Amino acid sequence: MELKTIFMAFVIITTLVSFSYPSFGQEYVDDELLVNPGPEMDAVKAISPASQDYNLYMLENLTPKVTTFLENCMDKMGPSFKKCNEDVIEEILTKKPISRECCMKVVQSGKECYMETRKLMFRFYQLKRFASQVSFRTNEVWDRCFAEVESPSSSQDDKIVLS
Repeated sequence: MELKTIFMAFVIITTLVSFSYPSFGQEYVDDELLVNPGPEMDAVKAISPASQDYNLYMLENLTPKVTTFLENCMDKMGPSFKKCNEDVIEEILTKKPISRECCMKVVQSGKECYMETRKLMFRFYQLKRFASQVSFRTNEVWDRCFAEVESPSSSQDDKIVLS
């Protein structure tokens, strides 16, 4: 009976310790760039005829509800949607910060729009290989933009511009 009690105590302590400390065998990859800026990023943006066909097929198979939602999201960001969207993807992949104006557009569109648009973008052929690696960075970009746009100092800057 005493051996069983010692064994159970050992299992419980081992379990608690394993949950409290991250694995030392895993490398922390969030600090690494997914794509190096420059020619490698240009290669990611390149569209071949086959990838274009894949992308069109994927877009055609979206439900009408999703398509309408995403179109409304794009409308909320205004005419600068394409440039801002490219900048957001570049920040996610290369950690090159996007402009304050783009952050304002992202926050203005809302978190749900932002997240759904990112999900769509990383379904495109050129970006789908990064889909499993970007969820944390996608949230980081949102959090940074939201903090930048909603911070008290930024609202004072907006008041100065408006007056």
